[in-house]
Formats: sequence, C-alpha cells, structure tokens
Amino acid sequence: MSKLSEGLDSGRFLITCELNPPKGTNLQPLLDKAQMLGGVVDAFNITDSASSLMTMAPIAAAHLLADRGLEPIMQITCRDRNRLALQSELLAAAALGVSNVLCMTGDPPGAGDHPETKPVFDLGGVELVSAANALRSGEDLAGNALRGAPDLYVGAVVNPGAPDLSKELSRMEQKIEAGAVFFQSQAVYDPSAFERFIRSAERFGKPVMAGHVVLKSAAMARNLNDNLPGVTVPDGIISELELAEDREERSVATSARIIRELRPMCNGVHVMAIGWERLVPGILEAAGLSPNC
Repeated sequence: MSKLSEGLDSGRFLITCELNPPKGTNLQPLLDKAQMLGGVVDAFNITDSASSLMTMAPIAAAHLLADRGLEPIMQITCRDRNRLALQSELLAAAALGVSNVLCMTGDPPGAGDHPETKPVFDLGGVELVSAANALRSGEDLAGNALRGAPDLYVGAVVNPGAPDLSKELSRMEQKIEAGAVFFQSQAVYDPSAFERFIRSAERFGKPVMAGHVVLKSAAMARNLNDNLPGVTVPDGIISELELAEDREERSVATSARIIRELRPMCNGVHVMAIGWERLVPGILEAAGLSPNC
C-alpha cells in the first residue's frame, strides 16, 4: 500500500506539490526541490509534459523520488500515447516502484512548444482509468492475462469550476465506476464555489484534494481566467496582487488564506507553485498546516 493511500484512508489531511521534469536531462533541481519540501509535503505530482510543453517523461523522476524515500504521483496523459503505450508505461512504473498514478486526458498539443504535433487521444480520461484498473486486476484492456499484476493506486482529476457542474459530476462518477479511488482538482480560488461542488460530490465517498496554483502576479491571474477553463480568480484577489508592494508576500498570504478556508471541506490540498516551490513551506505554515498534518 502506498503512503498516499494510507494517508487518505486514515482521514489525515494531505499535502501534495507539483514538480515539472526538465526540458533536458538535468534532474538535480527537481530532486533538490523535492528534498527541500520532503518534511512538509506528503507526495509529489510529477507532470507529463504539462501544457503540452515537451519535457522528460515523468517515470524517471518518479522512480528517483521513490528511491529516495519520497512519495511520487506519476501523471499520465492520453495525449501522446495509444492504448498499448499507456498500458506498457503503467506496468513499467509499477515495476520501478511507482504505484500512485494520476490519469488525465491531457492538453491539446496545438498550444504547446511543438504545435505541429499529431495528438493521439486513443483513450479518454475515463478509459485510461479503466485501463489502469484492468491491469490491477491482472489483465489488459483486451482481456489478456498478465504475468504479475501491478499494485497501482489510481487517481483522476476533477474540475469544481466547470461551467456545467452536473456534467462534471457525471464524468466524476464515470471515473469512479472505472476504478478511480482519489481525485485532485483543478485550481480553486473561490472556497464558496468549491463548497457547492463538494456538497454534491460527497455522495461518491471518494477523497478529493483541492488544487491551488500559487499566483505570482495580477497578469498571471488574468491569464488563468482567460485560458484555463473552469478556473476563476475573483476580482478582489487580482486587485490585491496588483496593489501589492511585495508580490511574494501577497502571494503567500493569498494562498494561505484560500487553503485555510478550503481545509474543512476536502481531504487535502494540491499546491502548484510553478517555480516558486521555495514559498510552499511559508504558505503551509501561514495556513496553519503543520508538517505531516
């Protein structure tokens, strides 16, 4: 059993942090960030060419974190691989000691740094969860028996701010039926809106970790509003960032306040600091979250 599954099953409020593999082979900065945060973060999401920007495959970083006694969550997307490659990568991850996987559809490649890329999307997010669960049960998607089943802890994503919440909840239910046992959410900035979502999602009985992107500036907040479906940064937060004399201090205070308000409603928080990982300990301390709470 993974430490992540043990923590969520116990009801303890967990903290995860997102790390991006490099565009290149130098993994030391990622490993240094993980080591620095190891005392305050329960697990690390390793992204899969996030925003369709080509980076090292997450399986390498996830394996090296596991070797260092740190808990990885390997993200895997449908964007770049067909069902053969997706299943083979899940098996490889398990063989390398990576049991936590987060199944995602993935961003379209047109907005990335290789816009000419041909998207695959042989499977969707629900089908990828189903494939991972089939492997856990000892067979592949075609029903062929495996020689050794992987011990996977399968998660999925959910968007609490989706314009059609009933449709999003229906898709969440489909992922659960396919085998998802935990969820991490899209970035949340309005705890009251998240509360409306979580009240409806409680009936599923699955742990949900609220996502939160640390805002570096008012311009970044506006960009999220314009380009990230389902994410709404309130005007009040944008004004606070715009008027701040010290942007980092304001970002820490804003993130801490939101996380503090979200804590009673969810099973954990997933922090995406995007280069500002050094601020994460201060954010968590200001939010009243002690190490390994």
